[in-house]
Amino acid sequence: MVTATVVKNPSGYESFSCKGHAGFAASGKDIVCSAISVLTINTANSIMTLTDTKISVSENDGFLSWKFEGGSGKEADLLMDSLLIGLKSLEEEYGKYLKLEIKEVSHD
Repeated sequence: MVTATVVKNPSGYESFSCKGHAGFAASGKDIVCSAISVLTINTANSIMTLTDTKISVSENDGFLSWKFEGGSGKEADLLMDSLLIGLKSLEEEYGKYLKLEIKEVSHD
């Protein structure tokens, strides 16, 4: 199972992480894993390429994460919102293979 975790606060997103393997099918034929990979990698690349938002990215086999440095900003928030729409759709269809966690935090 893949677990995707988004951390956000009232002013925007703080971080994203995704770990695990879907296990829907054999490696190279796993459409769920492929869909998750495309959504997440494209979002990270889009944030780095299309916005002025700085993120620090970490990637390893079955793991991808990024943390927003100095806040996410309006453009990155829109890209993250889009990522969540895609992941929620996948979770609705393939919930046995993907768990999406959204953690709301406040820094009072």
